[in-house]
Amino acid sequence: MAMAAPVGSSAARSKWLALTAMMFAVAMTFIDQTIVAIAAPNIQSELSLSSSGVTWTVNSYLLALAAGFALGGRLADVLGSRRIVLIGIVGFAVSSTLCGFTPKGSFAETWMIVFRATQGLSAALMIPAALAVVVAAFPLRERGKALAIFFGVSGGLTAIGPIAGGYLTQWTWRAIFWINIPVAVVALVLTLAAGIVPVVRREPIDWRGAAVVAIGMALSVLGFEQARSWGWDSPLTWVCIVGGLLALGLFVVLELRTPVPLIKVRIFRERAFLSDNLVLFFSMIAFVPVFFFASVYSQVSLGYGASNAGLYLLVFFAGFAPAAQVGGRILDSRGAKPAVVAGCVVATVGFLCWAWKVTDLSLGAQWWCIVVAGAGIGLLLGPASTDATNRAIDASYGEVTGVTQTVRNYGSALGLAVLGTVLGNVFVSRLETSLGAFGVPPATAARLASSGTGGGGGDLAGVPAALRQQIEAAVAADFAVATRAVLIGMAIALAVSLVAALLHPGGQVTEETTSSPAGIADDDADTPAQAG
Repeated sequence: MAMAAPVGSSAARSKWLALTAMMFAVAMTFIDQTIVAIAAPNIQSELSLSSSGVTWTVNSYLLALAAGFALGGRLADVLGSRRIVLIGIVGFAVSSTLCGFTPKGSFAETWMIVFRATQGLSAALMIPAALAVVVAAFPLRERGKALAIFFGVSGGLTAIGPIAGGYLTQWTWRAIFWINIPVAVVALVLTLAAGIVPVVRREPIDWRGAAVVAIGMALSVLGFEQARSWGWDSPLTWVCIVGGLLALGLFVVLELRTPVPLIKVRIFRERAFLSDNLVLFFSMIAFVPVFFFASVYSQVSLGYGASNAGLYLLVFFAGFAPAAQVGGRILDSRGAKPAVVAGCVVATVGFLCWAWKVTDLSLGAQWWCIVVAGAGIGLLLGPASTDATNRAIDASYGEVTGVTQTVRNYGSALGLAVLGTVLGNVFVSRLETSLGAFGVPPATAARLASSGTGGGGGDLAGVPAALRQQIEAAVAADFAVATRAVLIGMAIALAVSLVAALLHPGGQVTEETTSSPAGIADDDADTPAQAG
């Protein structure tokens, strides 16, 4: 009896240290989802990136995340979560360093997009493995609280991105990538000190499935992203979209026929698991892309500098962080459905209100709408992700987190691509009309409108000085209207999430209604942190 307390105490310390280590490990990935959005105008200006190039600087990261998550989850199972976390940390730090050293000139755009993609692939390895560590470290009855802390703190770290990005960009935009290096060092030290017991599964990896799903995601997102420049009537646009969707369909067929598949697609037959993943897919159309669009809006329409743009985005997390903790408590006490349904409702209302107020060109008129939008996402995100993990019986934690993260990030990448096209089309159309009303020649109006933000001082060089102030005001107003269309699109996606949430059967997952996935030892309160 005398020995029980120290063992339990040591095990408790072990699981909380594992949680802390994994939060630091994924901190870089969450920060990078928002930090680049703040610096995007500076990066575009210094490197002379095209409008499409700067969008792909953001989207290549998200797309690589989505394409690599399923493989990352399987690698965590086969090689061990701790090993994959360490590989992911090192890969992310090296890719960040190379992004920071992007050379100027014609090769800059390719360089940046390639190493942003390798950042995303490194994160795709790291995040499922990190989540598998956390899930395996905590017993089922404590998992909601642990993952609420994980997602809440990670969300708070995402909030650091805009703030850090704003101040670092005042020095040099390259620092937004170099800041990942000290974070990576801390993550490596904590991960090695956490005492995570490696557990592996000696199984083959479905490389064919990994290639097919990556091709499907890449083609479909490429089609939606390039629709703005290629046109919706272009055969190439539809070849990419349809080809990508067909590849994803082929992936499902192949997985059903593969003895050891990359993803056990039959787990989607479980109604709660399907509902959770539909919620994650549609809600992520809003969650990650909103940082990019809101950052550009705050700088173009509100006239903020990079640091103030970061503070603008921080308002979102004033609602997100506390709501994430509430969602975790609801999950542990009543199950996921109440929190997810409430979150979808609150988020839909919040984004609609934000769309209503965004054309006021005043943070004072918008802040409460942004807080409500953030609170809705905070309520639903952790419970939906945790419930999906708990419901997927007969699948490993690495595999399940790989599935849910794939769904989340594919939704984010599609959201950025589709809503980016909406933003561009609405903005160009309105600004051409506004400039025409000022007497700007059609050719000049088309050039300014298609420049991405209505042009800066250089683009306005050929415009009479008397019209300059009116044109700048028109740019701000028209970009706000285009942003309103984006926010309405996000609200629609969240309304679809609500429908998916209502399909959930409800109820709590208990130790009796689920089983420990293969490759992971059963958890109890005194079990050291493990990962498979």
